Amino acid sequence: MRAVAARVTRADVTVDGEVVGAIDEPGLLVLLGIHAGDDVAKAAVMARKLHELRVLRDEESCATANAPLLVVSQFTLYGDTKKGRRPSWTQAARPEVAEPLVDAVVGELRGRGATVATGRFGAMMAVSSINDGPFTVLVEV
Repeated sequence: MRAVAARVTRADVTVDGEVVGAIDEPGLLVLLGIHAGDDVAKAAVMARKLHELRVLRDEESCATANAPLLVVSQFTLYGDTKKGRRPSWTQAARPEVAEPLVDAVVGELRGRGATVATGRFGAMMAVSSINDGPFTVLVEV
């Protein structure tokens, strides 16, 4: 499981002209990719890492600052570009595997008391954000 976590002052996701998820205060925009071999145990670990990641201002985490997260599924994080000019997606989980695991990460975050907005799995999404810093990290479990 792989995530790109960006510290933002605000972010939103739009599908077909409709905002489907947004955070309007400082927090994390999380682009979340699911690997073909991932499972629910990894979802719990990823949720804990994202919630407790001390990358907000003053070394705070979403847990300590009560900051929101916007989680957006992003299978392209497992695109392999080592050969040729066209990425290979063989490492990315199939949608029927990935969607429940994205939901599991979101559920675990909410179970920890986090405020979580989401994109729409499988949809063509427009993601907007105001990066803070910019400060972006790659999180893998």
